Parts: sequence; C-alpha cells; structure tokens
Amino acid sequence: MPTLGIIGSGNIGAAIARLATAAGIPVVVANSRGPETLTDLVAELGPLATAGTVEQAADAGELVVLSVPLTAATAIPAGLLEGKTVVDTSNYYPFRDGRIPELDAEEVTTSELVQRHFAGARLVKAFSNILAHHIPALARPSGAPDRTALPMAGNDAAARTQVAELIDRLGFDPVDTGTLAASWRFEPEATAYTRLYLADPATPAEQMLQAPAAPVTAATLTSALEGAERVRVAERTF
Repeated sequence: MPTLGIIGSGNIGAAIARLATAAGIPVVVANSRGPETLTDLVAELGPLATAGTVEQAADAGELVVLSVPLTAATAIPAGLLEGKTVVDTSNYYPFRDGRIPELDAEEVTTSELVQRHFAGARLVKAFSNILAHHIPALARPSGAPDRTALPMAGNDAAARTQVAELIDRLGFDPVDTGTLAASWRFEPEATAYTRLYLADPATPAEQMLQAPAAPVTAATLTSALEGAERVRVAERTF
C-alpha cells in the first residue's frame, strides 16, 4: 500500500500510525506544532515513519487520515486535500468545539460539514466510533475468529473501497454504512459508538478511557447500526 499521510498525532492518529507501520505501510505524520515535536513518536514507529508538516502529510499519498478536533479540521485550507481520499475521524463535542448551529439543527452530519469544507476531497468517516486504546487492543489479522468490525461512511464509492482496504489492512473488518448522511448512526451517543466495544458495557463513563475492550463482530455492529436512533445533538452537553 502507498504512503499514508496522517494529519494529527493525538491518540487516534498515533494509534493508526502504529498499526500502519506494523502492517508495512509508510506514514508521514504531522501535527499543528511542527515536525520537531514528533521525534519520539517517529522513533517509536521506526524506519517507515517520517515527521512532516501538515502540507507534507497531505502530499505524501492519495490517502490521508485527518485526525484533529473538528474546528481544527475546518481551519485547514480546503485546497490542501484536493483530490485526496480522506479518512475523517472527527466528532462534534460542544464542550471543546463550541456550538455549531448546522450540527445542532441536524441539517448535516459532522462529516458532511467537513466534506463541505473539503469539497474537492473524497471524505470517508472511519475510526471515529472507537476509543484510541481499543484500536491496538482489538486489531487482528485477516480471518481471525475474534476480529472486530468498524463502520465507515462516504459519498464516493471508490473512496469507500480504498478506505475499506485500509481498515482491513490495519486489522479490522469494515462495515460500509453508505453515504455521509447515514454517519449519524455511529456518532457520539449512538448505539454503535465506543461503548459497544467495551468488555463491560456498563462501565461508568469516567472509567472508559482505561476500560478493557471486547471484540465486536460485523453482525453485532450491523445490528447496532440498524437499531440506532438519531441523537438530539443540540442536547449534547459534552
């Protein structure tokens, strides 16, 4: 697989970078603070990893992971990802992002808002419904009986195929949910969001960031997606 650009070196971006390099995929990782702040991460990732600027990560290959806060994503110049297939991991958290009227009114989903900003890119929402520490814990080789499934959504069918191949290469079974308009089914508070992957689904919220994971089959994920009810985003307090 060609080089993967990763914009964002936080928990999700770093977890994806670790799985990518372990799978033999070269990565160029960037953050808002500059390549010099990524020395330790790149050293950990090994010879397949390079630290770069946001522009260099965007130019690294056809496939780019965008793993930054929502407001940071829409602050990136739109033309930077022109023609790219973009894996969007963003979610809307009002306590961090402020209130966004279009999202509160449910006029668009979070990734539709990001796609609107990056109009020339092919956006696919993925790796947005799972806790960062569960990503390495649940990754398994293809065909493993305890392999976990992850949902994805995008408006471009060819881009969805590209991202499905990446998800599979990184150790998960992709479940295609269709267009970005359907991606609310695995946004925060939905039945297919984070808690589904907990070994104990009753884990208190304040303990989730340390809680162990359990595999989720494609059938279980599909059932959760199909049974989802749309969350009232305007009522979200976190």
